[in-house]
Amino acid sequence: MLQRLRDLLTGDRPDPAARSPDQKLRVAAAALMAEAASQDGRVEDVELASIRSILREHFALSDADAEELVEAGRSAASEATQLYGFVRAVNEAMAPEERVQIIEMLWQVAYADGELHDYEASLVRRIAGLLYVPDQDSGAARKRVLERMQLDAGGEG
Repeated sequence: MLQRLRDLLTGDRPDPAARSPDQKLRVAAAALMAEAASQDGRVEDVELASIRSILREHFALSDADAEELVEAGRSAASEATQLYGFVRAVNEAMAPEERVQIIEMLWQVAYADGELHDYEASLVRRIAGLLYVPDQDSGAARKRVLERMQLDAGGEG
């Protein structure tokens, strides 16, 4: 996996179809989180740390592997002109109930700096729709993140 991620970053790209579904899912999740982190016009260290932590925990990665995946996701997000490829990879690899986890990850990144920007909220809601995650499930995921981070939902976004 690491060699393929390095190839992605250095431009020595193998045929994308050659990547395993698991690798596509991981890069897609990292790219969606990188996109969420950049929606307010800046990517803060706390947001990158949040992405690393989420990837490490969710995919059971080492610190080094999580860091490489963050960079692969940031690179993929910066090169992409649309979210469709990332969303498609998630839709193909995850059951509907598992996609809620991706939305929860996105809410966690959006709130990582302690505030929710309108563009961040809009992106998470748009991705939830593309992943066929109902508003009720997305809202519940958001509330879990707020509770876990001990943030107040009032007056933001």
